[in-house]
Amino acid sequence: MTKHIAIFTSGGDCAGLNAVMRAVVHHAHGLGWKVTGIENGTSGLLESPYKVRELKPDDFDGFIMRRGGTILGTTNSKNPFEYPMEDGSIKDRSQEIIDALGELGIEALIGIGGDGSFDIHSRIAEQGGLNFVGVPKTIDNDLDMTDVSVGFDTAVAVATEALDRLQPTAASHDRVMILEVMGRDAGHIALNAGIAGGADVILIPEIAYSIDKVAEKIKAVKAAGRNFALMVVSEAVRTPSGDKHQVVYHGGETRYGGIGEYLGPKVAEATGFETRVTVLGHVQRGGAPNWNDRLLALALGVKAVDLIDEGKFGHMVAWQNRSAVSVPIKDAIKRCRIVDPKSDLVHTAKALGISFGD
Repeated sequence: MTKHIAIFTSGGDCAGLNAVMRAVVHHAHGLGWKVTGIENGTSGLLESPYKVRELKPDDFDGFIMRRGGTILGTTNSKNPFEYPMEDGSIKDRSQEIIDALGELGIEALIGIGGDGSFDIHSRIAEQGGLNFVGVPKTIDNDLDMTDVSVGFDTAVAVATEALDRLQPTAASHDRVMILEVMGRDAGHIALNAGIAGGADVILIPEIAYSIDKVAEKIKAVKAAGRNFALMVVSEAVRTPSGDKHQVVYHGGETRYGGIGEYLGPKVAEATGFETRVTVLGHVQRGGAPNWNDRLLALALGVKAVDLIDEGKFGHMVAWQNRSAVSVPIKDAIKRCRIVDPKSDLVHTAKALGISFGD
C-alpha cells in the first residue's frame, strides 16, 4: 500500500519553510508516497471541510523554494488542547485532529515547528497512537539538540544588514544607533548579528547590564575619535531593575517589545549623544531564505522522510556537526537553549571590545 504522509507548519513563520516542504514532497514521491499538506497548522483539520491539499513535485518549482513564509499558512495561537471557540469558551479538540487524520488515511505526520508546537503535537501523537516526526524551525535558535534551526541564519543576515545600513547614517549624524531585534527567550540573534555587524554594545537577556556601563563604552568609543556607536539589543532584554518590557496588543495579548525605545532616551541622557532607535520586528521573519537556510531546510526535509521510512517516530531531525541526525523530541524540548555567557561567541565579542553592559 502506498504510504500517505501529511505535513504542516506551526508557530511563527520564518524563511525556509517552503524549502523543507519541497524536500519532503520530492523525496516522498520518489519513494512512491502521497503527501498531503494541512493548512494553518493542524487547525485546518478542525474546519469543515478540512483545509488540506495534495502536494506534488510540480507544486514546488525553484520559485517556491525562494519564497519566504509558508504556502500552507501557520498559527501560533490555537492550541488544540485549549482551543478558543467563537462563544468565548475553551475546548479540547485534540481528538478531532486524531479522528481527521484517521479519516484521511494519514500514516505519518511531519510537523515543522518549535518547542511549543512539538510539545503539543507530540502529546496528540501519543494520545492517538500517531507516527510523528519534527523538523526544527525558529529564528530564535533556542531549540536544544540542534546546532541551528531553519530560519535563524536568514534572521541573523537581515539583522546584520540592518547594522550595515545604520552605520553610515550614524556616522553622518554623529549618532548612537540602537537596533532592537527579535529573541523571545534567548539572545542568539543579537549576539550573532552584533558580532558580525560590528556593534559596540550587545544586550541580551542572559547577561545583566547597567546603563552606566553601556554609557561608559559609548563614551570610550567617542573619546577614541569615532563619531558614532552601534548598539544591538534583544527584545527580551529586561530593564536594569529586572522588569520585562512588553506591549499589549488588541485582544489583550502581551508580547515582548519596546525595550529599544525604553533604552534610547536613557542612553542619550547618560552619554549626552543623539540617539535613534530602529526596531526590526517581523522584517527578520520575512523575505527569501538565504543559501544556508535553503540547504539546511532541504537536508532536514529529506532526513524527515528517511526517518518515516525507517519507522523512527517521536524524533526531531537535527543538524549536528555538519550532518542531519535525529534526536528524541522529548530531549529537544526539555530545555530552552539560551546563550551561555561563557560561550566562545561571547568570549569572541568581548575580545573584540564589544560591551555587554556588565
